[in-house]
Amino acid sequence: MPSYEELSELLDPRTTVLLTVECQEGVVGADSALPELAAEARSGGVLARIARLVAAAHEGGVQVVHAVAERRPDGRGANRNARLFRAAARLPVQQLAGTPAVRVAAPIEVAEEDLVVRRLHGLSPLQGTDVDPLLRNLGCRTLIVTGVSANVAVPNAVFDAVNRGYTAVVPADAIAGVPSDYTPAMIRHTLALVATVATTDEVLACLKRAREVRRA
Repeated sequence: MPSYEELSELLDPRTTVLLTVECQEGVVGADSALPELAAEARSGGVLARIARLVAAAHEGGVQVVHAVAERRPDGRGANRNARLFRAAARLPVQQLAGTPAVRVAAPIEVAEEDLVVRRLHGLSPLQGTDVDPLLRNLGCRTLIVTGVSANVAVPNAVFDAVNRGYTAVVPADAIAGVPSDYTPAMIRHTLALVATVATTDEVLACLKRAREVRRA
């Protein structure tokens, strides 16, 4: 884990963006297409911690970007080149554009200044989407990555962020995957090699301190 000073230096509100990954009703909500993942995100407190991070970002002037995965009703443009995509197409709940399934899930609050980026293809919130150019236009240097899943989309986001020159910060208790013991293994053996791993409370403490300094 980084020291408080090291983490505070990375989390300058002027150059930090908080990214939520697939925190949408059809993935982590009550009527999720993936009930095991939704249960892991909710019962383990991950979604509540993400909501706390988003609220702190709103209060502290940190830009929030919500990355949402969706598909057209006709499936046009969607990937079919992996078993994951073919299985998703058969699920009883579909992440269809314009439906409740692709709304950011409670208790996360979406503020007027938040950016919501939707993708129709692929596995990554960054590759082939508007997220990267938006981050550059925002002057982002540090990307806080939260959400689901630790199996696919979160590591994709972290790798793509690092490949594009951003510093990734991962609050380890604000991401979820299945089974439950997979997430800590992914963090320890993979994400910790390329990202700064912290806890939600550590990130919140740094954001609070930055907010207090700005108000002083």
